[in-house]
Amino acid sequence: MSTTAVQRNSAGELGGVGTIDERLEAIVIPVSNVDRAYAFYVRLGWRVDANVTKGAFRLVQLTPPGSGCSIQFGSDLTAATPGSAQGLCLSVADVAAAREDLVDRGVGVSEVFHEGTLGDRFGQTPNGRIPGPAPDRGSYNSFATFGDPDGNGWLLQEITTRLPGRTDPAATSFASAGDLAAALRRAEAAHGAHEARTGQADTNWPAWYARYMVAEQTGEELPT
Repeated sequence: MSTTAVQRNSAGELGGVGTIDERLEAIVIPVSNVDRAYAFYVRLGWRVDANVTKGAFRLVQLTPPGSGCSIQFGSDLTAATPGSAQGLCLSVADVAAAREDLVDRGVGVSEVFHEGTLGDRFGQTPNGRIPGPAPDRGSYNSFATFGDPDGNGWLLQEITTRLPGRTDPAATSFASAGDLAAALRRAEAAHGAHEARTGQADTNWPAWYARYMVAEQTGEELPT
């Protein structure tokens, strides 16, 4: 099973942690037909933030549901070859449900898979993608892929429990009612195991649920 290491600097702190907020706002993807790309991403249910034209220049910006980062495309934005953007990662709480939503929207999407070895998610190793979700359904380890009309490649990655340092514990949130419901179901299952271990009902279960759901997002030790 693949594992993911958290890189630290020589002082033992998490690498790359700065003191000034630098939020990734948008990425530019190269497309050959702006109207066709616009129709595709709108069909995914992504929010339209901008669609402006000035002379030969055109800029379109859309944002995936729950995302803090947007995509931009248009005319005269980039010299990159259309379709050359690959490995664009979308985190989802349930990769099977996300895949089904894409299918319902008429989008061609791969079956859910996991990696034989770390990095096989990017498809560079023949037969490196193993059908089905990761055996332990571990966070970060189950995927599906799809592409836009130009072939720009997107990767769905199932993330339920974050690695430490990825999320501010004071700012945990859920992107949708579906994500919140999924988190509640995981907390319910874990709490049932907790009550079975203790042999008694926990009347303070709301506080236990809350601790569990925050710990999932921040990568802290889960309550048992």
